[in-house]
Amino acid sequence: MTLTKPVSAPSLKHELHAVATRLLLPFLVVGGLTVLIGLLVTRLFDGSDLSEADVSATRWLAENRSGNVVTLTEYGTLLGETPVIVGLTALAALVLRLVYQRWREPLILVVCVTGQAIIFMATTMLIDRNRPQVPRLDDSPPTSSFPSGHTAATTAFYVGVALLVAWHTRQTWLRWLIIGFGLLFPLVMAFCRMYRGMHYPTDITMSIALGLTLLALALRLMPLREGGGRVRSNRDS
Repeated sequence: MTLTKPVSAPSLKHELHAVATRLLLPFLVVGGLTVLIGLLVTRLFDGSDLSEADVSATRWLAENRSGNVVTLTEYGTLLGETPVIVGLTALAALVLRLVYQRWREPLILVVCVTGQAIIFMATTMLIDRNRPQVPRLDDSPPTSSFPSGHTAATTAFYVGVALLVAWHTRQTWLRWLIIGFGLLFPLVMAFCRMYRGMHYPTDITMSIALGLTLLALALRLMPLREGGGRVRSNRDS
């Protein structure tokens, strides 16, 4: 892994302006689409084959629980708890700032984690989907089942950190290893939340899509190469 100090990195004020002008509107659109998809899943497709598959999957998982997996999913869920995500995001943002000597990486991470949280809260209030009718292993929070806040937050944070670090890594194989490791976290969280009876598969799918979409938009509209980033050499492939 090669870390190089960028030349004339933009100021925090400049980067905050970029966030406001480049990401605010696209994130609002993503929020609107999330609500729309939620309405389609819970209203239009209610009672459809998709709805039946949701119910069947959660029932099968509940009927096939085992003690060891119950314990493991309890610990796995902690990776996406709000205090954990908030604390890790703050710590990661500080480390990214110190290591890469600019504001773009930490701001992208903070904005994506914060953006998914706002969209999640707005969507749960508007959709208000009941949680699966199976024995639930966690206390039901006041938010509804669609989407999964744990899974969306896990996607935005762990995959976000992986993508940011991977971009600064020269070796192709190591980049993909880092990204693959980051992707494991939302998949583990998805299984944990469904196994513990807290969400349907459609809740989980939308949550992962939400986190990945925000990250893709942020990296596309605020590219890391811009503003004094590391320029890849011919050896990068």
